[in-house]
Amino acid sequence: MELLNFLLALLPILWLVVALTVFKWPTFKAAIGSLVISAILAITKWQMPVMDMASAALEGFAMALWPIILVIIAAVFTYNLTLKTGAMEIIKQMIASVSSDKRIIVLLIAWCFGGFMEGMAGFGTAIAIPASMLVGLGFNPLFSCLVCLIANGVPTPFGSIGIPTVTLANLVGLENTSLSFMTSLQLAPFVIAAPFLIVMATGKGPKALKGMLPVTLASSLGFILPQLAVSYFVGAELAVVVGSVCSLALTILFASKKKSDPQYEMQITKQENITVSKALMAWCPFILIFVFLLLTSKMVMPINEALSVFATQTTIYTGEDPTVITFSWINTPGVWIFISAIIGGLIQKASLKDFGRVLVDTLNQMKETMITMLSVLAVAKIMGYAGMISDISSFVIAITGSFYPFFAPWFGALGTFVTGSGTNSGVLFGQVQLEAAQALNANSLWIVALNSLGVAVGKMLSPQSLAIALSSVDSKGQDSKLLSMVLPYGAVMILLMSILAFVGNMVL
Repeated sequence: MELLNFLLALLPILWLVVALTVFKWPTFKAAIGSLVISAILAITKWQMPVMDMASAALEGFAMALWPIILVIIAAVFTYNLTLKTGAMEIIKQMIASVSSDKRIIVLLIAWCFGGFMEGMAGFGTAIAIPASMLVGLGFNPLFSCLVCLIANGVPTPFGSIGIPTVTLANLVGLENTSLSFMTSLQLAPFVIAAPFLIVMATGKGPKALKGMLPVTLASSLGFILPQLAVSYFVGAELAVVVGSVCSLALTILFASKKKSDPQYEMQITKQENITVSKALMAWCPFILIFVFLLLTSKMVMPINEALSVFATQTTIYTGEDPTVITFSWINTPGVWIFISAIIGGLIQKASLKDFGRVLVDTLNQMKETMITMLSVLAVAKIMGYAGMISDISSFVIAITGSFYPFFAPWFGALGTFVTGSGTNSGVLFGQVQLEAAQALNANSLWIVALNSLGVAVGKMLSPQSLAIALSSVDSKGQDSKLLSMVLPYGAVMILLMSILAFVGNMVL
């Protein structure tokens, strides 16, 4: 009976796997299918009243709209606006002009700039843009995809202004800063390793690290140490943004002191000189996002507390033990990102017509993602309230016992591999991880954070990530070849993550 309950409870998630990998359905259609399946099962098998099921779905819709979809639209709108005004071209030129050493160029573009784009926008931009930049500079298309996929894994839990971790924290009822810090702590060895892997991939082996150790180490530590600090004091929203900017600054500083190696020299076409005012104008939307989010965070309590009154607390679910939902109407990242984009766009001389056109284009671009988010959050809420999540976690714990933490990152990896989204992975499996931790009397923060740890590998290997990378470098149809290139990195990482998960759980 327990096995039957487990299989039926898992059916909405299994449907996602089959619909995406076997039937090749688009994610939004597969997610709608999962919603229908979870609703039918909740009413029939788990005897959930129709009104309770509908209100659970409505709660999921509300959580998806505010703040998740708001942040996603705002972040992508900001990026699209910088494309429209030409600011993104200036940013690209600035980064590409730092060095002629191809190892440093790849670090700057794939790791530092890619991390920045993941932190600010996410949703494929952090793979597509750096990969296309590298190809534009003369790198091999498949190599460009490979290094961008390696670079994009570990920042994903904090992508799009931290939305995967913020959503996970809200869903399972954990503190943003506590979960963010634990996630960053678990990711730390892999964040440190990523730039070294990128340099070795660029030079085809460990020999490429010769003369590059100081730069690579600065790029690693310059990323993770600020990320840890921001996670602890501020939360998920700016962790990767600050980490990537610090890494970029330190990598440029150390690169400027490094003698060029003829073996790795590249010929780069000289661009026009970029003045300080032109550079500041190009970066201003992102600078404003950083400033606004920092000033309104808990780092500046007087402002944070003054804005916290503009919020509404309510319950939506009509059944027993409903979750109290808080909607912050002003002090939410999406609002500040939109304000930053508008101010930055005006500074960059965007017209009202430009704003309108970019917003409409962004909404069209992201409509399938919005449907996916609405559906997946509704599925998670129905499964949670109906008891389906409890049945999944009970069965998994019964089978794995004290070895559960070893397998915990695999849930995060599976969710991201299937949906292409760290946010969706947390929504699908976050509650499973929490209930497993409670059943094992384990540290809830440690176990829940392991889901985000696995997200890093799932993002590297996800068919959606591969497709985005290949389409950005005009190499569609080479998915299997690219997967064979990135799979060894992912396989080793998930094994090491599982060992870390198990050992860490024994210590805590």
